[in-house]
Amino acid sequence: MSAPTDPTSHSASQSANDPIAELHFRKHGFQAIAYSTIGCTVIYNHHYLIEDAADKIRPAPRGGDYQKAWGSVEVGIPNFPQPAEVHWKSPDGAAHSAIVDIGGIFVDQRVRHRVHESEIPEGWLRDEIAPDIYMEINDRTINVYMQAHVATKKEQVSGNKYSNFRNDLIKVWSRTY
Repeated sequence: MSAPTDPTSHSASQSANDPIAELHFRKHGFQAIAYSTIGCTVIYNHHYLIEDAADKIRPAPRGGDYQKAWGSVEVGIPNFPQPAEVHWKSPDGAAHSAIVDIGGIFVDQRVRHRVHESEIPEGWLRDEIAPDIYMEINDRTINVYMQAHVATKKEQVSGNKYSNFRNDLIKVWSRTY
């Protein structure tokens, strides 16, 4: 279902004269995912997105492509509710708490993607983008990613007429506690 996310898969002829398209969003999807944690909780948009028991152990991610399974749990969230509250223990038992200001990270409400202006078809609904924002809690580190469906003029998978888009997963913010 997903098109390739390799940032080098677009035409090598792209130049500084063909910038990445500037796209903005007014709403977004969100999911929090935890790995290598004990008793993790995440509250965002007034909901527990993770509510583990205090002794629940979440294992490390499996395989190098574990992020392919991600998908938003909460969708259509208007920009932006209160910051996310995160509480967890790392595998060594150290307790951590963080306030992650998603609105501050995306203060410009700009979609993070890798599609050049000339690759986007005319008439595409640019103003209707609702990207997914993912918060990954992994041991002592929190990473925030964005993934957006951006239409392209050309197929991203040769011969697949349903692959006229890119949906690159882009790390936007990271902090180790």
